[in-house]
Amino acid sequence: MVLPASLLKKGQGNIVNLMAYATGVTLASRSIFPFCSRALLSPLRAASVLESSSSTFFTRVQAHQLFSTSRAPLFSSVKFSTSSLETAASRSNVVDILEERGLLESVTSENLRSACSDPNVAPLKVYCGFDPTAESLHLGNLLGIIVLSWFQRCGHQAVGLIGGATGRVGDPSGKSLERPELDSLTLEKNIAGIKNILVKILGGNHVIFNNYDWWKDMTMLDFLKNVGRFARVGPMMAKESVKKRLESEQGMSYTEFSYQLLQGYDFILQPEEAAYGLTFPLLLKNDGTKFGKSEDGAIWLSPSMLSPYKFYQYFFSVPDVDVIRFLKTLTFLSLDEIKMLEDEMRKPGYVPNTAQMKLAEEVTRFVHGEEGLKEAMKATEALRPGAETKLDWNLIERIAEDIPTCSLSIDRVSGVSIVDVSVSSGLFESKSAARRMLKQGGVYMNNERVDDDNKRVEEGDIVEGKGLVLSSGKKNKVVIRIS
Repeated sequence: MVLPASLLKKGQGNIVNLMAYATGVTLASRSIFPFCSRALLSPLRAASVLESSSSTFFTRVQAHQLFSTSRAPLFSSVKFSTSSLETAASRSNVVDILEERGLLESVTSENLRSACSDPNVAPLKVYCGFDPTAESLHLGNLLGIIVLSWFQRCGHQAVGLIGGATGRVGDPSGKSLERPELDSLTLEKNIAGIKNILVKILGGNHVIFNNYDWWKDMTMLDFLKNVGRFARVGPMMAKESVKKRLESEQGMSYTEFSYQLLQGYDFILQPEEAAYGLTFPLLLKNDGTKFGKSEDGAIWLSPSMLSPYKFYQYFFSVPDVDVIRFLKTLTFLSLDEIKMLEDEMRKPGYVPNTAQMKLAEEVTRFVHGEEGLKEAMKATEALRPGAETKLDWNLIERIAEDIPTCSLSIDRVSGVSIVDVSVSSGLFESKSAARRMLKQGGVYMNNERVDDDNKRVEEGDIVEGKGLVLSSGKKNKVVIRIS
């Protein structure tokens, strides 16, 4: 997803496009700009944009041929202080920071590195696109937000671009079937959800755009005249995502085929303005598989789709082999602090999961804020067997969203043996399994260990007369509601 030239006013600095980039895929085989030639690795300029070559699907055009002067310059709402050039002299080089932390895959030009800290260059406008395929962004989108935030922290302007137009078409990349079409109400709901997430995470110094705003009035004839005539079909057919779909049984619709035109059309700037692209690696585990899936599905960034507690727990369970790398890429801790954690992990007295706890805290705070982190920490402590946290029903209700829950009548709980209740609740499959765990000291009621296999649930064990929590070991839990 990309921004049109009219969004960038002259004299406001350069603009950078951020896109996730698959590890091991070369720039030649997966161009970060759909219209870039393989050789076009220098700053793009609209006056000589898109040089003709066998790997370029746009021919040489002038900026005025592609853009209507009637468009409102949306970037006029972006203001920089008069001291912006002065602060450039002291700002950190964000490209160097990204490279040190493993967040840089490639750049279209090394000039970007110098532009990031050149005192004569105004702060950059940096954008990353997000198609509204769901009501929430997920963990795979988090890297893009983190890279945007690094640019923010180094004094640049972050732009979150929501693909209200491209989302109506659907990106065919990595898909074996065409994406299901989303109706207008669903799209609007998804756009609103994603905007809320970006606003919350990026804070005050940001701009949010929707590319539907400049595509909605484009007619088919205008599209063919102003965009289609400059596109070369050969290079478009050579795209890996296109070739795979054409070879499939289903094939590829013209709608999907046109996605790259919609995506590529906008990333053209006015003369004398430079544009750069920067790619970052996909979020992968040590074994090469994607990081960001759980047994229940995607790791969503919206608390309405995944609680801060579950979000926290996902990062807390990261294996040792991945935790240091994720601390570098997913947090803003200094590299010195991360190195100290790495050194501690090698020492005999290291407390297991210390690094994971730090990772979970930092990422949860970044995504869900201090309140979200407090909620996650409180629920984590409340669900820890043997914890001193006194359970109240409000807390149990909150954690009940994240663990198995059942309803039992009062006569099946009060006065009934803990063995029978644990089987009725589904915590154990059989009484023998329950007794075996009891003898091993692994059964807890409301976080207190049950030592007596003849123990019966008393009225005082039922929290506020509404229910209780049973645990088997550290991970298996069930909330019992009294119906």
